[in-house]
Amino acid sequence: MVNYRAVIHILSALLIFLGLCLVFPALFALYYREPDLQAFAITIAISLVSGTIFFFASGSKRELHTKDGFLIVSAGWLLFAFIGALPFKLSGFIPSYTDAFFETMSGFTTTGASILTNIEALPHGLLFWRSLTHWLGGMGIIVFSLAILPLLGVGGMQLFKAEVPGPTPDKLTPRIASTAKLLWGVYALISLAETIALRLAGMTWFDALCHTFGTMATGGFSTKNTSIGHYDSAAIDYIIVVFMILAGINFALHYRALKGKPGVYVKDHEARAFIGLIAIAFILIGVDVWKVTGHHFAKTIQYTLFQVVSILTTTGYGTADYEQWSYLSQVILFFLMFFGGCAGSTGGGIKIIRTMILIKMGITEIKRQIHPKAVFSVRIGDAVIPREITGNVAGFFLLHVALTVVGILFMSALGLDLPSAFGSVAANINNIGPGLGSVGPTDNYAQIPVIGKWFLSFLMLVGRLELFTVIILFTFSYWKK
Repeated sequence: MVNYRAVIHILSALLIFLGLCLVFPALFALYYREPDLQAFAITIAISLVSGTIFFFASGSKRELHTKDGFLIVSAGWLLFAFIGALPFKLSGFIPSYTDAFFETMSGFTTTGASILTNIEALPHGLLFWRSLTHWLGGMGIIVFSLAILPLLGVGGMQLFKAEVPGPTPDKLTPRIASTAKLLWGVYALISLAETIALRLAGMTWFDALCHTFGTMATGGFSTKNTSIGHYDSAAIDYIIVVFMILAGINFALHYRALKGKPGVYVKDHEARAFIGLIAIAFILIGVDVWKVTGHHFAKTIQYTLFQVVSILTTTGYGTADYEQWSYLSQVILFFLMFFGGCAGSTGGGIKIIRTMILIKMGITEIKRQIHPKAVFSVRIGDAVIPREITGNVAGFFLLHVALTVVGILFMSALGLDLPSAFGSVAANINNIGPGLGSVGPTDNYAQIPVIGKWFLSFLMLVGRLELFTVIILFTFSYWKK
């Protein structure tokens, strides 16, 4: 049975944490003396007051169970999106609450889909908040809370397992709170390095910080209308490419590399497959783009590599309008949307390791048909993948395909053309942002009907929390005693 008092107790603590996070964009609004300060002040007051009241009223620190973890993670992300949307709405810069919620959910889930037609018209406070939602959502609100709030250390593994992307969460230490702190420490350290690099490459400190948040979270929100293409800088493009790749690799590997074991990248089968996929897609699309567009060779390499890495890592930043490329290149990019980054990264999508396991399962089944009496195991390298993991991966893939098909049918019923329906669903369930058709890299989601925005927001949440965490709440067995 769900421990509702414990769930409310932790959600109220998260609400207090949200109020404290809102102080940072409020300081930017105060510094620049812009009109969004009042909206932040009201939202901070709502978060802190309501969070404090429920925190002391619920007063429970009992052990959490698996059911509690699923509910806390899903409700926590929804709570952050509902409250986090208020500064956009109250300031009047996004008059529609539906649009404000869509923008905020897109931020926290690191999707990067936007309804804004003039991003540069936003004041600094809202721009910073928009990017900060990425950074918080990238490593995970709950994982962050495990790192800084001792009260969440009780039963924390249920929250960690419910939120961390990938088939198996990687514990670096026996204590889950310590693992969360280590992951966030690595995340913050790499973020600092990128911020300094972007500043040296010509960005302002403000833009460097905001774009670092979007890169490390593989989110894609920019402070400019034309995204990274605004800067027209090869140095900035390549810096962001490097850090997008780092963000798309399991952060446990980064931790071990920083501990003096850089060889872990080469030894890790998933990381090698991830880099290999980037190389293959880059060569195929690069040759095609060079022939079709006639770009200078150096520019072809710059634009193609950036776009391949941006789509595969589900970041969604843009330097070129890939809808002007050939259909072959567009199709390759479309399929890259589903692969995503590595398990334990901030990337979305199905994840490289799941794809590897699915391929291995198919090969093993072919062998079993040829040699029905032989015993075969699904292996990644020398490691045998347990049956419960292969079953989880198969179930995840089928559920992902089913939701994608249902989503395409739903968006088509709302009047979207086929490329737009395909693109919007693929881009949101895989947490990418830009898709195809009317939601392509130079467009936005402003024209999507209201019900479509709420549905796509649901897909963002489902995709970010790895499907099962959210879908399980809609089952009858979850709510049974």
